[in-house]
Amino acid sequence: MKTYKVGLIGCGFIGKVHAYGHNNIPLFFDQSDFRSRISIVCAAHEESARKNAAKMGDDIKITTDFREITENPDIDIVDICTPNDQHCQALLSAMAHQKHIYCDKPLTATLEEALQIEQALPNYKGIAQMTLQNRFYPTSLRARQLIEEGAIGEVLEFRTAYLHSGSADPKAPLKWKLSKQAGGGVIADLGSHILDLTEYLIGPFASILGTSHIAYAQRPSADDPSVMIPVEAEDNMQVLVRLPSGAYGTVSASKIATGTEDEIRVEIHGSKGALRFNGMSPHNLEFYDLSTSDKPIGGRRGWTKIDTGQRYDKPAGFPGPKFAIGWIRGHMQCLFNFLQCVHAGKPACPGLDQGIHIQKLMEQVRQSIATRQWVDVD
Repeated sequence: MKTYKVGLIGCGFIGKVHAYGHNNIPLFFDQSDFRSRISIVCAAHEESARKNAAKMGDDIKITTDFREITENPDIDIVDICTPNDQHCQALLSAMAHQKHIYCDKPLTATLEEALQIEQALPNYKGIAQMTLQNRFYPTSLRARQLIEEGAIGEVLEFRTAYLHSGSADPKAPLKWKLSKQAGGGVIADLGSHILDLTEYLIGPFASILGTSHIAYAQRPSADDPSVMIPVEAEDNMQVLVRLPSGAYGTVSASKIATGTEDEIRVEIHGSKGALRFNGMSPHNLEFYDLSTSDKPIGGRRGWTKIDTGQRYDKPAGFPGPKFAIGWIRGHMQCLFNFLQCVHAGKPACPGLDQGIHIQKLMEQVRQSIATRQWVDVD
């Protein structure tokens, strides 16, 4: 079995998620061609690196300098899990040293940084993938298949949303994900996911009209709750989208949606049928087939629940198709897709080019919000 040595940059929440994936891929997939193993961990503080490395495996080296990973000839894969404003330099270094790259979303903190990645892309020969795991749930995969098959016909309208509620509390501290300076805000954090998923399902946008809201002008400092800090990053976004066909829909993201937890909602209505699913009930995709007879007395027409469950294609094997699927499983499938592409030497999707595209799209959302005008999507 080929073992790919991984350098993990960032030991926070998403770093632990990626570490879980690297450590457990062999249990979830019935193949013995390859695996990945964390060899070195990088964190801002040595104590944090040491503490987290001990949880991730034995004999893992630690560092506080990402270059000891990106420039290390023994490292095959650079896995970037840092706050958004720390992505760019690590990416450029890893690309310059032709490392395979697995990068958490969004690609960078700013459009200017994303353009630096785009400029470096022609000389990059490695395999890279963005962590846009919401593409990799069976509900999303099957929905895309049905749309491509023409099962719902022409898309007439749609509503997609990614909703959290943690920032509805005015006492929620201003951590980096709420900091504009660190590349935070809901457009980057949740908007990157739902914009990507919407385009993945129904295709590119033609133009957008956006708005956003900051719920509270100040929040307590994460370091000292007695100190209030001005809030500059948005808590929600609402985007009206026009498709090339002329159809309209809405894409929204929020961290002030009281009563939600980690909720992705998708509703797509077409000329022949419709699809919908909710990330909090990830076992089922619902399909409405307009060709089904509604006679007598409604016939058999209505919403059908498809048990997508964990019905991934082989070599996925554990825990099995009938068992309820959870949030971490999408991350496992996303990571396996990347490793499979690395091992096969073929481009991964969504790659850095998609990361750049989403960065540009987020900037166009911000442009629309700032000007209060429709913006054409390139």
